[in-house]
Order: sequence, then C-alpha cells, then structure tokens
Amino acid sequence: MAEFLDSIHYNAWVLPALLLIPLIGAVIVWAMGAGYGTRTEADAHAAGAKHVALWTFIVEFVVSTGLWWSFNVASSGWQAGFDTPWIPTWGVRFSLGVDGISLMLILLTTLTMPLAVLGGWTAIKSKVHSYLTLLLVLTAGMLGVFVARDLFLFYVAWEVMLVPMYFIIGVWGGERRIYASLKFFIYTMVGSLLMLVAIIYLGVHNADPMTGIPNFSYDALLAAHTLSSTASVWLFLAFFLAFAVKVPMFPFHTWLPDAHVEAPTAISVILAGVLLKMGTYGLMRVNMAILPDATQWAATTMAVFGAINILYGALCAFAQRDLKKLVAYSSVSHMGFCLVGLAAFTHSGFAGAMMQMFNHGTITAMLFLLVGVIYDRAHTREIARFGGLAAQMPRYAAVFGLAFMASLGLPGLSGFIGEVLVFLGAFPVYRTIVIVASLGVVLTAAYHLWALQRVLLGPWNQAWSDRRIFGDLTARETLTLLPLCAIVIVLGFYPMPLLSLVDHGLGDLLRHVTGGHGAGALASLP
Repeated sequence: MAEFLDSIHYNAWVLPALLLIPLIGAVIVWAMGAGYGTRTEADAHAAGAKHVALWTFIVEFVVSTGLWWSFNVASSGWQAGFDTPWIPTWGVRFSLGVDGISLMLILLTTLTMPLAVLGGWTAIKSKVHSYLTLLLVLTAGMLGVFVARDLFLFYVAWEVMLVPMYFIIGVWGGERRIYASLKFFIYTMVGSLLMLVAIIYLGVHNADPMTGIPNFSYDALLAAHTLSSTASVWLFLAFFLAFAVKVPMFPFHTWLPDAHVEAPTAISVILAGVLLKMGTYGLMRVNMAILPDATQWAATTMAVFGAINILYGALCAFAQRDLKKLVAYSSVSHMGFCLVGLAAFTHSGFAGAMMQMFNHGTITAMLFLLVGVIYDRAHTREIARFGGLAAQMPRYAAVFGLAFMASLGLPGLSGFIGEVLVFLGAFPVYRTIVIVASLGVVLTAAYHLWALQRVLLGPWNQAWSDRRIFGDLTARETLTLLPLCAIVIVLGFYPMPLLSLVDHGLGDLLRHVTGGHGAGALASLP
C-alpha cells in the first residue's frame, strides 16, 4: 500500500484534497437545491442530496485512510507537508502538515462525519440542501484546524467551523434552539477574539526585521524564544480561554448541555466526537508548544480544573432527567481527564489524554446515536418514560449496554485505557488531585448504571400502550453503530496502533514543554 501511495505522490496532494473534497461536495449539494423552483420541491427531492453528501464523506474517509499507511511512525516532525503563499503582504501562508497527534484527530473526524449523516438520515425534513451544505463546510473547517501549520490559517479554520454550527443549531434545533445557538456563538466568539489578538501579537512580535512582514508560521513561532514572562502569561491566558470554552472546562461549559439538547442527532455526534477535541488539541499545539514556560506556570491550576470537571460533570449527570443531557454532562466529566493528563507533563499523561480524546469521540458518538434512535421512535428523551426496552429491543439493548460500559471505563473496552494512563502519568505529580479525581470514576459508574437500569431493565412502562413503535435497530442504524462498536472493542484489548501513532509527536511536545527533560517513548510508559 505504501508503494502504491508513493507512486501517485499521495503525500503531495492529500491535505489540500481533504479540505477541497467537502467544499466541492457543498457546492454540488447547494446547486442541487437551487435547481428547484421552490423550497417544497427541493425538500421533496432531498434524497439525492443526502446521497451526494454521504458519498462525499465516504470519499473523504477513504482518502484520509491513506495517511495511516503513508505516515512514518518512526519519524518526528511534520509529514505530508504542503506550503504556498496565501496573503504575502500579511505574511500568511497556506501551510499544511500532519504529525501523529493531528493524524489521529483527522481520522476521527473523517470517520465520524459519514456516521453522523447516516445517524441523522431521517431527522432533517426541511431545508435539507442547506443543512447538508453547512455540514460539508463545517467538515472543511474542522480538518483545517488539525492540518494548519500557520496560526492565521488556524484561526480562519476555527472561525469557518463556528458559523455552520451556529446556523445548524439555530435553524434545525429544538424548541430553545435560538437560545442555544446564541449561547454557543457568544461563548466561542469571545474566546476566538482573544485568540485573534494573541495570534496578531505573536505574528507582529516575530516579524521579519528587514521587511516588517508578520510571521505566523507555526515552526517559526515554535523556535522563537523572545517573549518576556509577562507577555507569555497574557498570551497563554488569551489562548487558554478560547480553548477552555471548547473543551469545555468549568466554568465555561454551560453552552454545551444546551447545544447538545437542542441540536439534531448528527450535530450532537459531531459536537461530542470532534469539536470538543479542538480545545485540547489547541492547548497542546499552541499553549504547550509555543508558550511552554507559561504552561508550566499554569499546570497545577489546569490539573485542578480538570479534577473539577471530572467530579462536577459526573454529579450534574446524576441529576439529569433527559438522557441526552446526561450524556452531555458525561462529556464534561470525561474531558476533565484530558486536562489532568496534559497538566502532568509525563508521557503517560500525554498518551492518556490523546487516547481519552479519541475514545471519548467514538464512545460518545455511539451514545448520542443511541439516544437519537429512541427519540425517533418515542419523541422523548425523558429517562422516566422508559423501562423494559431490553425485552422489546434486544439488539438495541446490546449496543446500548456496550456503549455505556465503555463510557464508564470498563476494562477490556476502549474507555478504560485513556483513564488509566492519565492516572498513571499524573499520580506521581499530583497525588492529591488524582485521588480526588478518582472519585469521579465511581460516580461515573453509578450514573451510567442508574440510567441503563432505568431505560433497559425493569417493567415495561404501561404509558406506551403500542409497543410496535419501539422496533429494534434498522439496517441503517445497525450500519451506523457497528463500526463504532468494533473500534470500542478492538482498542479496548489492543490500543497500541494509536499509541504508536502519537508516540513521537507526544515525545517531541513533551521535550519542548519541559525543556528536554520529559520522559521519552512508549517503552517508558508509565
């Protein structure tokens, strides 16, 4: 496979192609909708647009999988690079590249998108072409964040991602969709503006001394060591706020439950599966790499807030009556593990954070898809309205049980490995914080088992006199869930492919942030 990819010069064009494919698909889908005289006619012929969008995402996934084969895990630094001037007078370049860290998240994104479209196949009934167009543009923005090697390009991709999400929640969401979309937009925009100020400062501060043209190159900023301590701290705080909103970190998390509850199923899958990972990715790629001294200054505080996330999210999940909101608060809790792992500055902590990011993306995508299945049938997500579904929907119950067990961190499933690596890496550094955070594992098991028992077990709720509406998983729903089930099981027993993928990237980052004193490679785990 590697020889074939070399023969077609795959690495030379793959990254621009990954950004271009969804944009081409967006133009085609939009043109299909514009070809009908009225919106009613367009909605009546929406099936064709759905198939175009789905196949666009499948092509995107197939093209991206070549990176797995062409990527050299034994090599450090960027691979599959692409670089060309974009706005020369501002010093902005269209510079792309991947390392193991970004490649893992690219594959998570391209895997999630076709499954999200399939999972929400019947949920969107109006303005379908517009919805799918925005979904495709959103994909280009998310991938742009993960492949950008220029901070200005990084910011543009970050903002491109914001606009489609705002409109999708605001137009196709639930009853309180306007409130949820505005809250999401305001929280994200405030952080983004601070990030823009910080990026401009860095670019101007590292400008070419001869021409005065700013330099936003990630590699140049990585090598620069000219910032004062005060400037580093303020820049760190500006970037950190933008990324903390996305994580989401307490107390900047309140937009997430509202957005999840009001968003269509596909958007909840994308929010939890991919968008939250942009916060932790930004912390690693920008705060930790470019501002290592300020990161060390803030490390203990970041670990404390990670522990707060774990416990607060779990306690809030306990109090939820809405199944979708329970899963949303579980995301707040699980992303806290990433903060604790990153703050430890150990290879195990970093590896655990990365595994938690990927595994949370696949497991929570499963959970939101499963919530969407019963919502499509019952048009309610209230936990108290269910009971006894295991006897009525046995295949659904099996997948539901698998997803919940993976989410609570059962050994042998993928949710376990990230948490245990985080604790192994962080315990020597933050013993008290890790001991307190470990209580979240107990709480997580408790609220997951409580919800599972209320939904699947016990007597049938007699309020549902017609059981026929609760048909078991359809072929489409099964096809959507099976790939995620396979990943959860395989990575639970054998996580080494992903750990090997990110090993050198995490090692480089760790040595940079610790001044060359970080622990080395997989052989040194924990």
